[in-house]
Amino acid sequence: MIRDNIIAIKGRIAAACARGNRDPGSVAIVAVSKNRTPQEIEEALKAGITDIGENRIQEALLKYSQLRTSDHGPLALKWHMVGHLQTNKAKEAVKLFDLIHSVDSVRLAQEIDSQAAKINKVQDILIEIKTSEEATKFGIAPQEAVETLREMARLKNIHIKGLMTIAPLADNPEKVRPYFRALREIKNRISALYAERCTLDILSMGMSDDFEIAIEEGATLVRLGRAIFG
Repeated sequence: MIRDNIIAIKGRIAAACARGNRDPGSVAIVAVSKNRTPQEIEEALKAGITDIGENRIQEALLKYSQLRTSDHGPLALKWHMVGHLQTNKAKEAVKLFDLIHSVDSVRLAQEIDSQAAKINKVQDILIEIKTSEEATKFGIAPQEAVETLREMARLKNIHIKGLMTIAPLADNPEKVRPYFRALREIKNRISALYAERCTLDILSMGMSDDFEIAIEEGATLVRLGRAIFG
């Protein structure tokens, strides 16, 4: 089932890219494996998945350890922190994740920078932007994005690779298009200002219910759980 789901997803990604006049190779799938078993992840890997997304540190540590003995091994995978990250978990996150999507404050960025310096690592991060007005969502307010990025760009042990957002739930995926478009527009406004320290070539947006709309609006990473694992 997982292999069939991934084949179908890749077809949908290709169709969305065609509508946006994009190369399907410009969009990567992050398989969000929250509450999924290592065996399910293995099946996804065998179907071509190379990027694994986790919401919780402890669950990620367990899976990382278990997959270490697999044929793929942890070095063949790219690990993404896609859930909300508390400052006191930054130490563990820096040791494990290749890309942290959910950096939603200067304070968190500073702690990530500090912990990365201790292990001689430059940590790749995305800045989470709150494009919706939902109280339950985390992220930097759009009007604060430029100043926040300016402050984070001073930190030597993080590399700002792009932006991330989470759209609100909607009964029609078309209703979330404005939130994805807003992130793309923010990226376009500020990327040229900090090209030396912040490439901003990643837009992480789109989940199982709305990833095709996100791709049409410029997503380069889509975070898929249910669409892959059922």
